[in-house]
Amino acid sequence: MAVDRREFLAASLSAAAASAAVRTAAAQQSSTTSARGTGIPGPYPGRVVAVHHPASIVSGAYQAGPVDQMLDRGMQELTGADASLDAWRVFFEPGDVVGIKLNPVGKPHVISAPEVLHPIIRNLERIGIPRRDIVAYDRYGTQFQEAGFVEWLPEGVRWTSGSPAFASIQLDMDGYDRDIYMEMPLVHPDYAPEYDLSDPHARRSYVAKFLTKEVNKVINLCVMKHHQSAGVTLALKNMSHGLVNNVSRSHASTTANVCGIFIPAVVDLPVIREKLVLHILDGVKAAYHGGPGGSVGRYMWEHKTMYFATDPVALDKTGWKAIDERRAAVGRAPIALLKPDEDSRWLNAQVEHIELASNFGLGIFDDESMDVRRIRLG
Repeated sequence: MAVDRREFLAASLSAAAASAAVRTAAAQQSSTTSARGTGIPGPYPGRVVAVHHPASIVSGAYQAGPVDQMLDRGMQELTGADASLDAWRVFFEPGDVVGIKLNPVGKPHVISAPEVLHPIIRNLERIGIPRRDIVAYDRYGTQFQEAGFVEWLPEGVRWTSGSPAFASIQLDMDGYDRDIYMEMPLVHPDYAPEYDLSDPHARRSYVAKFLTKEVNKVINLCVMKHHQSAGVTLALKNMSHGLVNNVSRSHASTTANVCGIFIPAVVDLPVIREKLVLHILDGVKAAYHGGPGGSVGRYMWEHKTMYFATDPVALDKTGWKAIDERRAAVGRAPIALLKPDEDSRWLNAQVEHIELASNFGLGIFDDESMDVRRIRLG
């Protein structure tokens, strides 16, 4: 980032970071030590594997064979395993109940693809995890269904959501765990007068029962997109805004935007740090502007690359660079300097959430400390 951008961040976020009372229920605190040892940033901090295959997409359609090759090579390079299944065994074993966090936002343009999900499920089966112990998830049930995910889930794989549908007031609790939450003194003003803004529920984001009660490990299957308020939506945001409720308070308006601190505060929850063990970024198709949904169709490009990591910060730093490279190629400003236009209305896109996540201990942000391995197939 440029020096003037850093100075802006210090001025705009230091107060929020200093005053944010990020607290969790007592039940979470007992797992903090194990979470930081076995979960995010995982066994390979700073390592990102980028696998490119020029035949992975043809005429806008994913190609299953090349995608399979990308998954195999990426997992082996990430782990150092000699065989693909051995790479999957680094993370999973029989008896695990494995969740897969998908992303339907931006449909039909840049969303999770069956050609990526299906080989992941096959590999889990091959190492002894039956389909009944695999659970596909996204926060809103209607979005999950409208994206077509239910139709192409393999028979026997379960699916679930935190909320039945999107709502402007996001305080529904049926799908969320009342004992595990991120608390921050931040409320959405539109909740009044229906809700007392001093009510603790308005200041908390509760974790989905999917994560706290249904699975013991999760694959974060994210996509590569620009995001108006967060700058990008890659690995970190796929967790922060998909695994908890009451997230609209993080970007209540085009100027009341605190994604920079909200995203790492959520991902730092011990239950997320412990259970999110693998991050796979699908960049076969990507969007460099107009995100997260709506207008992304006008800004798609075929990046033909998938990324693999246990460190979501290093992964997001790498993906952010790729999006900025595309933006530069078409004559657009870097995301950190983006100002409102016809397809991106937020005053400042807070891509700094990635660097702040590093300050939370969630991964490696410094380029010199990262190990980015680039592989070209085909």
